[in-house]
Amino acid sequence: MDREEPIVSDASLKRSPLDAEHRRLGAKMVPFAGWEMPIQFSGIIEEHNAVRHRVGVFDVSHMGRLIVTGPDAAALLRRALTYNVRRLEEWQAHYAVMCRDDGGIIDDLLVYRMDAGRFLVVDNASNADSDRDHIAGLVEPGMDVTLDDIQQRTAMVAVQGPESSPLLAETVTGTLIQALPRHGCMEFELLGSNAVIAQSGYTGEAGCEIITDAGRGHALWEALLAARAKPCGLGARDTLRLEAALPLYGNDIDRTANPFEAGLGWAVDLDDEPFVGREALLRVREEGVRRRLVCLQASDKGIMRSGFPVLRNGETVGRVTSGGFSPTLGTSIGMAYVPLELAEVGTSLEVDVRGRPLPVTVVKRPFYKRSN
Repeated sequence: MDREEPIVSDASLKRSPLDAEHRRLGAKMVPFAGWEMPIQFSGIIEEHNAVRHRVGVFDVSHMGRLIVTGPDAAALLRRALTYNVRRLEEWQAHYAVMCRDDGGIIDDLLVYRMDAGRFLVVDNASNADSDRDHIAGLVEPGMDVTLDDIQQRTAMVAVQGPESSPLLAETVTGTLIQALPRHGCMEFELLGSNAVIAQSGYTGEAGCEIITDAGRGHALWEALLAARAKPCGLGARDTLRLEAALPLYGNDIDRTANPFEAGLGWAVDLDDEPFVGREALLRVREEGVRRRLVCLQASDKGIMRSGFPVLRNGETVGRVTSGGFSPTLGTSIGMAYVPLELAEVGTSLEVDVRGRPLPVTVVKRPFYKRSN
């Protein structure tokens, strides 16, 4: 997210259904996970603060969207995910992780149980195709299940911030938004077509995500902006999620990390039902982890970035996985895997910022938590 120079449009990159809207607004476009997406409109800090204090809208159409349907849909997703989706009520969502046999994380995602035999999986853009193929590869002979990749046919926007609910009631949902429970989702009519709204997001703020037909995405976007939602890019989305200590796949979690050392054990159901990686994760739970993903907050000037060494008494004990400046806290923050004995809150460490040691402290996760 440090890229500053605009790029020449690359025909090999996928484009969001809202691409023309972003260009009309003068957004700075960058390549991201095979897509050309807006990194900022008016400025990252301005957009960040709009979400923290008012309301912002993000185009997240690059995220993967897979519908899993059929009598065996729950059985297939139980096989694929660490979380037992059978526990979900209809129109309820939950965070989950998908692992390899050795417990390494393939991806993290949200799974929505829409009704008895229909689920929506929303995953990371960089992994959307491989995730779909991985799940399809777990379909056993005789299973009655269908996978429908709707990413290219739909647009997805995230409305985030303390004023998101009244704005959505005013422009999109009417009083339906009041019936949406925590972690809930529902189908509703939007511009003459069915759409899905879910109480979810990646900013640490209250908010919802909406999936609608690709052709109706621009009208939804325009309605939200007309109602005072600020257009926001991937830059602000990154600073917001970092303050909320939400992991970014490829930085904070990947195939070399398991859910327990990443602090995601709450998304793992080690019940009697088998899933890919279960045996490895049982061993991790029994033996314990040797390292842990921690939150680091700087106590001096300097910005920690991904890849910078984390030091203890001059020796490297880890590397920053995500880092940057926190507009809310006014200092640099980051995350890193460190040995278990250095993971306690209050532990003093240093980050090597281009040859200069930056004092940091292990702090409680998350850095920022919105008030109720």
